[in-house]
Amino acid sequence: MNKQYIFSSLTRISPLEQNPFEIKKIKKENWQNGDYVVAKVITRRNALNVELSNGRMAEVARGDLIVGALGTRFATLEATGSWKDVARDGEMHLLTGAGLMGKATSRSFMLPPLIGIKYVGHVRVFGHVANMRDFYQKLKWTGFDIPVILIVGTSMSAGKTTAAKIIIRELKKNDISVVGAKLSGAGRYRDTLSMSDAGADKIFDFVDVGLPSTICDKATYKSAAKNLLSMMADDGADVAVVEIGASPLEPYNGATAIDLIKKNIKCTILCASDPYAVFGVMQAFGLKPDLVSGVATNTTAGVHLIETLCGVRALNIIDPDARPDMMKIIKDKLKGEDVAPKIKL
Repeated sequence: MNKQYIFSSLTRISPLEQNPFEIKKIKKENWQNGDYVVAKVITRRNALNVELSNGRMAEVARGDLIVGALGTRFATLEATGSWKDVARDGEMHLLTGAGLMGKATSRSFMLPPLIGIKYVGHVRVFGHVANMRDFYQKLKWTGFDIPVILIVGTSMSAGKTTAAKIIIRELKKNDISVVGAKLSGAGRYRDTLSMSDAGADKIFDFVDVGLPSTICDKATYKSAAKNLLSMMADDGADVAVVEIGASPLEPYNGATAIDLIKKNIKCTILCASDPYAVFGVMQAFGLKPDLVSGVATNTTAGVHLIETLCGVRALNIIDPDARPDMMKIIKDKLKGEDVAPKIKL
């Protein structure tokens, strides 16, 4: 065990926590997305939290050494940045608590300062730089045939993960086997783990196929996503509850993910931050959801505006009284699938 390091959750697909490795500085021009690196915490304030490889949050302090991965984040409500923006001084930030490392270039004034870190060196295993792509099983693409309940959002923090948890719980009440997955976003284990807490039989996300975030070129993402879908298909679940991180209009390859599974999508739930965002996503992305939920449906005023403005059904599914209507919509959309008769309303 490497007790002198704090292993962030992006290392969970690797054996780095259990096996020895060396650290060596390399020139910036040789850095790559997904490289595992060691960085020292340089922020002085207290109560700095990092998500560990098991998903637990742990407090870190100035001087601690964190193992994470180089990546890029483009969060509309929190922070943006990339490893590509790191200067010669090697100073950067934890762009997410999961160990996504890069130089922050923009931050919401509503967000506390990010954890400042300084590059120590790259992780090397058997003389080679370790990259997240080195540590997952490459599968042959054999197709994907699980019916999908797709959850998309108008932005981050719109209620997608909450919706996924509620839907998974309701499906499990009907003895339906469920795989939960997050196909795009920035690395953070807690969202996927919450699907497991809700009862999902198996959980998956893009970190499982070597991506620190899904901001990368389309070909790289598509190859990784197909591998992820192959992993999910091997599970043989009745239904897949799939979350697309952020919104499909942001640079996380959400639209590519949707295109890969579009033949399997039986029901689409759009989680919205406000009623007008529903209209915007519908117009810009050409998406007509089967149901709108999320923050925008917190009051009857929001529900009324969505239904009047956009002509789609809206429900605040956090309200237990709304869940029978939600499940009726899901059952109707799963009509023809073996799983539909199991759903008791």
